[in-house]
Formats: sequence, C-alpha cells, structure tokens
Amino acid sequence: MTRAGLAGLAAASLLLAGCTSGARKPDAGPVPSPPATTAVVHDGPSSVPGGQVLDAALSEPVEDSVYPDIGDPGVDALHYDLDLHWTPRTKTLDALETLVFRSTDDAADFQLDFSKALTATAVTLDGKPVAFEQLGKDLVVQAAVSQDQRYTLEIAYAGTPRPAAAPTTRGDFNTTGWTITDDNETWTMQEPYGAFTWYAVNDQPSDKALYDFTISVPSPWVGVANGELESRTQADGSTVSRWHLSEPAASYLVTVAIGDFQLTRDESADGVPITYWTPRDQPRLVDGLRETSAGLDWLEEKLGPYPFDSLGVVLVDSFSGMETQTMITLGITDYTTSPEVLVHEMVHQWYGDLVTPRDWRDVWMNEGMAMYLQGLYQADHEHRSVQSVMNYWASFEPRLRRESGPPAAYDPATFGEGNIYYGPALMWDELRQRIGDDAFFALVRDWPRANEFGNAGREDYLPWLEERTGLELTSFFDDWLLGAKSPARS
Repeated sequence: MTRAGLAGLAAASLLLAGCTSGARKPDAGPVPSPPATTAVVHDGPSSVPGGQVLDAALSEPVEDSVYPDIGDPGVDALHYDLDLHWTPRTKTLDALETLVFRSTDDAADFQLDFSKALTATAVTLDGKPVAFEQLGKDLVVQAAVSQDQRYTLEIAYAGTPRPAAAPTTRGDFNTTGWTITDDNETWTMQEPYGAFTWYAVNDQPSDKALYDFTISVPSPWVGVANGELESRTQADGSTVSRWHLSEPAASYLVTVAIGDFQLTRDESADGVPITYWTPRDQPRLVDGLRETSAGLDWLEEKLGPYPFDSLGVVLVDSFSGMETQTMITLGITDYTTSPEVLVHEMVHQWYGDLVTPRDWRDVWMNEGMAMYLQGLYQADHEHRSVQSVMNYWASFEPRLRRESGPPAAYDPATFGEGNIYYGPALMWDELRQRIGDDAFFALVRDWPRANEFGNAGREDYLPWLEERTGLELTSFFDDWLLGAKSPARS
C-alpha cells in the first residue's frame, strides 16, 4: 500500500502500507452522461456457492498477536454475500449480509467485528430468528454452535458508516474502512483492519473467504468491488452492479468504491483482462493506468503467471493506495498512479493476496517483497543499478528501524511505517547476492505457488527457505527481521 512523503525521500522510492482519510477535490471537466440502458457484462454464477466450492475458503483462524481485540478465532467465514444500498443524499448504507461460516469450536454464542455506527435490525441463523446484541465494536449472536458445523447467518442492518481509528503514527492517514468524500462518494481501504466499519466480519487476515457483492446506487454512479463484474443494470434511476470474487480473500483486501466511474477495458500480453475505473469527469486519468499491462508483463517474467482471473484498478479521492485483491484501489495523485506504484500493488497479488500472513506480525512478508521488486523495476526502467537503489534505501533504513522497531517486531502503534518495507527489501537483496539470481528468483516464484489461496507465517516461510537453499539462515533472518540495529550489508 502507498503513502506520500517520508522525511525527504524521493516520492518514486516510497511505497508504504496504510490508507488515508484525507480527501482532495479533483479537477472537474464536462463529459457526457452514460446512456440509461441495461448492460449485462458477464453471465457468471451469482448464487451462493456451496459444498466443495466453499471448501476452498476453509481457514484456521487465529487470535492476532499484534491486534488481539480484532477478529475471533471461533469463526471461520466461508462466504460473504453483501447486498449494499448506498443513498448519497442521506449518507445511509442499507444492507443485507448473508454469511456462511464454520464454527471452529462448541460455543454458546459467537461474535463478529461490527461497527457501532451501524445498527443490526434482524438476525437469523439457518433461517430462524436469533437473539443478538451489539457490544462496542462486536455483534454477539446468542445462539449455540457446534465445532466444524456450517451455518448461514443473515443480518439486516443500516446506518452511516464511520471509519475506524488506525493504529499508526503516520501523517498521511489516521483512519481505515468506509470513507465518505465531500461529494458523498465512497471508498474503502482497511489495512490492518476496518472492514467491520461497513459489514459484520471476522476482520483478521487468517480468515479468508469468498465474496459476492450486489451494490445499488443512484445512476449514473456505479459500485465497484473485487472480482469479476457479472452484471450492471440501470432501472428506475438506480444502477445495480453484481460482482463475484471466486478466490478466497482476507477482509483487509476487500474493496467497495461508489461514484461516477467510467469503465475502460484493457488486456495484458498473456490475455489477462484488465479494467480501469476512473472518475468520469477526468477522462485523461486512464492514460497513466495503461502502464498496468506492461507492468504486469514485467512481473510475470519474475513471478510467473498472474494468479487470478482478472485485474482492475479503481481511482478514488484519496492520497493513498491499496492492493485490494484483483481490484487495486488507488488515490488520485501523480505518485499513487505511477508505474512503480502499480507494480508494487501488483506484486501484492502474489505476496499478500494469493498467500496471506496469518498474523499481522508478519506483514513484512508482503511489503518486503513488494518493495524489493519495486526497486528492481525502478532500477530497470530508470537505467540505474540495483545497488544504487539499495544503497539509497540503506542510507535511511536504520532510522526507520529505530523509530518503529524491527520489521517483524514493530510497535503496534506504528503500523505501516517504513521499517516493514525497506529492511526486508534490503534483506532480500542480500539473499539474492548470496545464492545467485537463478536460485533466488526460483524461490520468489515458488513460494506463492506452494501456498496459493492460503495463509502462512514466518514459522512456515523461513524453514522453507532454509530447506530450499540448503543454508542455515536463522541468524541471517533474526538479524534482519528482529534486530534492533540494521545488519551490515555485503
């Protein structure tokens, strides 16, 4: 994920996790309104998946070691069906959520993260009304559940979503989740949590689930979400779009953006369908996004075939960006729409989206590799040596480590600072030099494939690297990931 500005660092070298609550009014220009017709974009599956399809979303949820108050390991969410109606005039979200989940234990009740700004009006479990209460940020459902049994929970709710306070000291954002612009358009960025600001969710990365979205908004606005657009219809002054995400995703990688978007289609050299969703009154913004295709081609040479069925980019009124799964969410700035940011967020489709940390202590697994490949891309396209990029990063990395802690043992109040990016990126460069390019990039390609659609932690990753390299690397990783001081470089 992106951020702007870090103590004098060049903007082109900066890509840090998090999102911003700051909104900026874009320059407007007159453009024609879309035709008021019905457009069926794709005839795909729209019903709730079942049986073996849901097995793809089976997880082993854990209590997060960094943010233990978010999420509940008793719930294994399998499929969220979110029917969302946004009324800009009143800033009201009316929604019906259907969640299929597995209980991981026998319990007299269970809970989901759910903002107190929203009010649940009815809850059923397997079609029967059940008692519930909202306690702080939790929705507690007072119904007994049995270990390994699957249930269907339906929640009707409404309210004006409010973003959540973010656990960070960064200056470019201080909230996460559902954000409302000055024009009452909306967007979501929610790392490390914040999905609970707009639906009831097990908001921790170890619980990945499948998603379907139905988004109803006044025309000509449209709702954009993860996955593939199955249909977009216009009738009675409303636009209804239906989206289907066929691969399991962590809640922080889910996106919904609502506004007056123009759709532009593209395709990579290998035939990956790409869509760009840009503000209708800024048609030229799509020109810069067309670098996405070339960036994806460059990445596939390093990482192998793109792991999902489609790729999209949606531009929103923000200063930040987020690797939301298959539909990257970017703010409208020269930096966030730059080729290097597009590459960084696309790396995350392998590192973070395809294979996701089970615990926020290991966010370095996402950001270190995305930062490193961004550095290689910048060196390649700016006609610089890789070492010149690494030397520059190494000039300020010790300060980041002092300010926010080691990359794998950071201060929980400083989520998304530069320490989780640049130190791990330098570590990967050291490992590449030690084992050689061929062996290194074989590891880089094989790790996501070995864990596709799942979760992993350092207890899985580091032994795997040692086994594959035949090297004893414990002290190497401890120094780079847990050390209070930056290790010496080659």
